[in-house]
Amino acid sequence: MGRDVSMMNRFKPIITYFTAILIALFILTPLIWTFLCSVKPDSEILRHSSRILPSKFVFDNYINLFKKTQFLSYFLNSVFVGVVTTPLTLMIATPAAYSLTRFRYRGRNLYAGFILFSYMVPLLLLGIPMFMIMGYFKLLNTRASLILSYVAFSLPFSMWMLRSFFLSIPLALEEAAMVDGTSRLGALLRIVLPLSRPGLIACGIFTFVLVWNEYTLALLFIRSETLKTLPIGIAAFIGTTAYEWGYILSSIIMMTFPILIAFIFVQRALIRGFLIGATKG
Repeated sequence: MGRDVSMMNRFKPIITYFTAILIALFILTPLIWTFLCSVKPDSEILRHSSRILPSKFVFDNYINLFKKTQFLSYFLNSVFVGVVTTPLTLMIATPAAYSLTRFRYRGRNLYAGFILFSYMVPLLLLGIPMFMIMGYFKLLNTRASLILSYVAFSLPFSMWMLRSFFLSIPLALEEAAMVDGTSRLGALLRIVLPLSRPGLIACGIFTFVLVWNEYTLALLFIRSETLKTLPIGIAAFIGTTAYEWGYILSSIIMMTFPILIAFIFVQRALIRGFLIGATKG
């Protein structure tokens, strides 16, 4: 019996790693297939065959993507909107979530529950009201319309997650700092925010990914070709009679690459932030 337990303990890490590898391959297979197709010659992309690897690796699709299309403009627009929206969302969500955990006022818990409920409203239902609001303020066909709408849509989830993270920080740490003469703002900046770094990173990544992939509002608000973001620009490669598969495949890889790199660098903080947000929520 003891020998069986010892054998199980010995093979348990192997089984765990093998299972993790299988799951990773299952998830990454579409991305790997997309990359391999993007470096195939055009004559092989639509050919029905069992060949997985291209006969030769060519990067003409990537070169032409930047030379013959406005992909770089789409890319920079998405970067600009994401870089502005993410810190703006955190700047609003942080003090709002802090107030839900440190100050007592009537309806606080009801308001906290309403925040999460508001995030469950489909974005498509908010499209027309937001379109009317942006039209009233003459903001249609501007980057400001996207930034303001994305901040409004990502705020509920960010506030809820940061609220859960602030609840995990002992109030005694702030009280001790304030006894030593630190103000409430100083305690927030010097104690709460450094301890909440994983939660802030998780909220920042969530917001940026939402902005990076959002299609509906960008389609409603933006008309100018020079202001289109990546999802709208890539959709333009799908014509009424033919698909520009070379451009579509290469643009998908270029759109995925920055997010993939960001996840690699912040994965530990991101996982910790989501776990604490889930357990304390």
